[in-house]
Amino acid sequence: MTDTSPPLGRLHDIGGGRRLMLHRSGTGGPTAVFLAGVGLMSLDYLNIHNRVAELTTSVLYDRGGNGWSYPAELPRTAGEVTDELQELLHAADVPGPYLLIGHSLGGAYARHYARRFPEEVAGLLLLDPFHEDMVTRAPRQGREKLDEMLEQMGNQESAEPTPEQFEQSRAQMTQHFAAWPESVREPLVARHLATWRTASRENQKLYDKVAAEFRDAPATPDVPLIVLTAMGHDATQAHLWPAELLREINESKRALHAEVAAESPRGEQRVLDDAGHGWLHEERADAVVEAVNDVLAGVRC
Repeated sequence: MTDTSPPLGRLHDIGGGRRLMLHRSGTGGPTAVFLAGVGLMSLDYLNIHNRVAELTTSVLYDRGGNGWSYPAELPRTAGEVTDELQELLHAADVPGPYLLIGHSLGGAYARHYARRFPEEVAGLLLLDPFHEDMVTRAPRQGREKLDEMLEQMGNQESAEPTPEQFEQSRAQMTQHFAAWPESVREPLVARHLATWRTASRENQKLYDKVAAEFRDAPATPDVPLIVLTAMGHDATQAHLWPAELLREINESKRALHAEVAAESPRGEQRVLDDAGHGWLHEERADAVVEAVNDVLAGVRC
């Protein structure tokens, strides 16, 4: 990873040679903290962050090994990730308690943080979160394919893309990030291209190692909790799964998310039929902002 500075925010020293990127906007509390999904990074959430910052203080950050933060050996345990986030928030003087907004695997980390440090968490908003039982509860055919994919990710490194493939990816991402400020767009695309292996490495041994931590964690605290379940079209998932199998996997996910919502007496699940997993925070930014408002109202009451 190069030593390039992020276009927004700055690197905070949390000890041991570890420096983590954090960008903060807005005022008031509780402070919203975004936890990115696998393959995404802090500034992928810039647009929704800016809208949340109109409501309260909002924070974007990159966990170790991701984005502009220090290189780290991947995969990592959920304990390492949540310990590191706590260290960063304290080192950067980000006032708690926190409204954790976690997407995909970041949603599982947000839930884990709340279980480990309940006194620091005011509320949870989980955006189509990863669940530790997604493989064991998946339809048999999907479970077999998931097991096969996970084994392949653990046993081999992806081949280096050709220069032509890099340029194709650059063009696609530049178009995707067209709504981002120009000062952010090019550094963000460049950072994605420089760290393209991160997603596969972070996914390695996910169900063998990290999922067990989630299962063994303490109970979710009694805080306002909203789970947004994305049931709409997602191009990446549509490429991986036959349509009928994907429907079955999504129905299993819907049930698991309902169980997550029920972990808190103040939990609620909201199903989005018109948003996909990867970019629901862009496709249904209105639903995310509405959920943030509702969690904040629950906290402030």
